[in-house]
Amino acid sequence: MTEAILTSARAAVAAAPPTGDTAYERYCRELAESLAEHWPAVLEANAEDVAHAEQRGLPPVLLDRLRLTDAHLGRLERLTETVLSELGEVTARDAGVPVGDWGVRLRSPKPLGVVFMVYEARPTVTVEGALLPVAVGNAVLLRGGKEIARTNEALAAVVHKALQAAGLPADLVTVLDDPDRAQLRALLKRPDAIDVLVPRGSPSLIDYCRGASSIPVIASGGGVNHVYVHSSADLDLAAEVALDSKLPEPTACNTAELILVDAEAATGFVAALLRAAERDQRQVTVRLDPRVPRPHTDTDTGADTDTDTGTGAGRPWRIAELQEHDLGREFLDATIGVYPVAGLDEALAHIRRHGSGHTEGVLATDSDVTREFTRRADAAAIVVNGSLRLHDGPTLGLGSEISISTGRMHVRGPVTLGSLITHSWVVEAHGTLRSSVPAHHS
Repeated sequence: MTEAILTSARAAVAAAPPTGDTAYERYCRELAESLAEHWPAVLEANAEDVAHAEQRGLPPVLLDRLRLTDAHLGRLERLTETVLSELGEVTARDAGVPVGDWGVRLRSPKPLGVVFMVYEARPTVTVEGALLPVAVGNAVLLRGGKEIARTNEALAAVVHKALQAAGLPADLVTVLDDPDRAQLRALLKRPDAIDVLVPRGSPSLIDYCRGASSIPVIASGGGVNHVYVHSSADLDLAAEVALDSKLPEPTACNTAELILVDAEAATGFVAALLRAAERDQRQVTVRLDPRVPRPHTDTDTGADTDTDTGTGAGRPWRIAELQEHDLGREFLDATIGVYPVAGLDEALAHIRRHGSGHTEGVLATDSDVTREFTRRADAAAIVVNGSLRLHDGPTLGLGSEISISTGRMHVRGPVTLGSLITHSWVVEAHGTLRSSVPAHHS
């Protein structure tokens, strides 16, 4: 079975038109139409997956990941439009550069080949995976978690209808439906047949894929991200950045887990954070390092706070203690930690020890501090005086993305359409022989 899947995918790449062909533009349009037409069936299948997950006792955060709504359809339709608008520039053959007085060199875009995506319980990733790699000529194998098996079956039908309507080989997209890990292990051992591996999900999933395979990987390393608040920072802005970096999408890979704040500013920062949460009734748990003083009174009423077990009277925030095991982990809910540091050097040392190389931020009005932080911190993105959630391909004007990579080879940061192709050097030699070209010595 595994051999047949791989053979079919490789044959589909060979049979597909070259990268940049108009068939891929048709595919984007057809996929949007097919999604809209069959969305009720997709939602019905998804409701079955959600109900089954509820029966199994899956936590609310996971249920939210796998649940689809009409809002998701709108976002996916906009994604197909965006990809369509980007294809021309991404897949264009360049104009060429003269080489000496004898020829011209240029780059011709080519697909990576067969892309294997492994992910968990986000059915929107199925559509993203069937869209971005395929739009530039790749074949893709999609393996989502068993929690979305029925949804994926419905989405597979949607995708294959679009491929057929666009005149593309059906096996450019294979939605794997075997929940057995034996198939996953078998595919991970096939660097001869799979060109690139794209795991998306928890650090444990990514680490498993890295360890079990020698296929080149484009992967995030998890989202243990920090914001360093220097003593010169505007604390009200720092509070807003902290909340915006966490609460809208608590489980996203570009959210903040820990605020590293200069010790002398820690009390003021916490007060600003709680005020900001109260102002808009934003529910948040703030885990405070034992060295950070607990807030004892409500800043407006003077009432005692409940600092250990709840939010208190009408308060949206809850105070808890930051434990040693909280350092270097993703909370995956509306929780953010506050940890005092003795300055920039200690903040950077903490990030080097506990960060995942995804997104790091600094808040300071002292330009020397922000310059030094960006020079010494090492992550796929470093945000100065803003939300970590700005690290996103479309938001940064880099284009549609399928993931964010923390790797150092091939691509780092948003994995856009341009990251899903390679190139051939085309050399227009005009009859030139190597023996007639002067030797170059390195």
